[in-house]
Amino acid sequence: MKKLVSIVIVLITMSLQAQNKKWTLIECVEYALENNISVKQSELDVKSAEIDKLTATGNFLPSISASSSVNENTGLSFNPVTNNAQTTTFLSASGRINVGYTLFDGLRNIRTMQRAEISKLASQYRLDKMKDDISLFVANGYLQIILNKANLEVLKSQNEVTKEQINRTEQLVEAGSLPRGDLLEIQATDASEKQNIVNAENAVQISLISLAQLLLIKDYENFDIEDEGYDVVDLGISNKTATEIIQAARESRSEIKIAEQNVELAEKDLQIAKGSYYPTLSAFFGYDTRFTDATSFRQSIDPDNPFSTQQIGTVEDTGQAVVADFPNTITTETTADPFIDQLSQNDGIGYGLQLSIPIFNGFATRANVKRTKVNLERSRFQLEQAELDLESTVYQAYVDAKGSLKSYEAAQLALQSQQLAYDYAKERYDVGLTNAFDFSQSKLRYDNARIEVNRSKYDYIFKLKVLELYFGIPATELKF
Repeated sequence: MKKLVSIVIVLITMSLQAQNKKWTLIECVEYALENNISVKQSELDVKSAEIDKLTATGNFLPSISASSSVNENTGLSFNPVTNNAQTTTFLSASGRINVGYTLFDGLRNIRTMQRAEISKLASQYRLDKMKDDISLFVANGYLQIILNKANLEVLKSQNEVTKEQINRTEQLVEAGSLPRGDLLEIQATDASEKQNIVNAENAVQISLISLAQLLLIKDYENFDIEDEGYDVVDLGISNKTATEIIQAARESRSEIKIAEQNVELAEKDLQIAKGSYYPTLSAFFGYDTRFTDATSFRQSIDPDNPFSTQQIGTVEDTGQAVVADFPNTITTETTADPFIDQLSQNDGIGYGLQLSIPIFNGFATRANVKRTKVNLERSRFQLEQAELDLESTVYQAYVDAKGSLKSYEAAQLALQSQQLAYDYAKERYDVGLTNAFDFSQSKLRYDNARIEVNRSKYDYIFKLKVLELYFGIPATELKF
């Protein structure tokens, strides 16, 4: 009983821990890389490429096949061993082993093997790109939750200030120091702030659900993230020039590597297609044997009367008879030899070379070669376009990061100014030198400034991480 109670307590504790778990960004990224469907599909593409490589390797090995048959014949049939027709019932069996090997096929097997290697590498690059994209999606969703939570905290903290102002204003109105309109103005501000808080809470919940769906986590209600300890962490990328980042991206980004591998694949396809112009030389070897349990008839010399004399002609001049001795044979029925003996007695071997020379196949080979040339040119254009797109994208990311940093710095300065203005307005309102409307407007500008600092901060963090990713820093090593 005590053991059962202990197990129940442990299970309850584990359940509570699971419900209270807060996911870190690294945990979210690693979980997504392990469970995301798109990543799993890319991993299957890598496995498929490995299978293609196995198939290409098998083309260098000889082909071996074996066959056998067992028959029972009744009536007039040919004995498979003696090849004599006989009317009887007998059992027969045959077996054959064939070996074939391609000696030369226009180097197509070699090219196919090389193509399989390139295809496997391209699949791995596509998997790496998919992981980078998923990592960025997760990071963006994660930072969006942090931003929404930070904005919610701003709204809640300022609403607490508003509630304090309502209590103080009520006292001043009752004392006759302030008009009732000031109280109504602050109460209206409180209602508006509460509405904004509800909207902010919904934004937090929606962003949490979006991230949970990206991670394939179905327990939306208990899903939450660790929203503390994330700040601007610059790994030195802000000191790099756009040219340095673009050059690093060309060397490390999977987009360029995938396009380069596609060019190499098209080149191999062209070489394979041209191989069809050449003859194919193959060697073959075959071994077969037979067995039957049918009886056979054999002719032998009659031991009692081995020879008989018969006239075969006459001498024309003398008329003398010409005679000769002929063997007297008798036919005897014999049983079949043992199975093992027949396997060696009835076996046969065949081997040789086979040469296939292509002469004309309706322009199929020529059309295929031309088609692969077009694909090669297309893949080269795609590589050139990928380089241009990457350069444009990286430069845009560089400009965005720089602009986002300036926006963040400007938002901080604006917040400092708005805070001074808010503190001044609060002091004036406390001594009755300004009305509630002017104080509410100052407070609203201060709240918006704090929200803008949060937005620009996390926008800069994300764009900075995008720039680091283009520079070649792995997604799992990004620091926040």
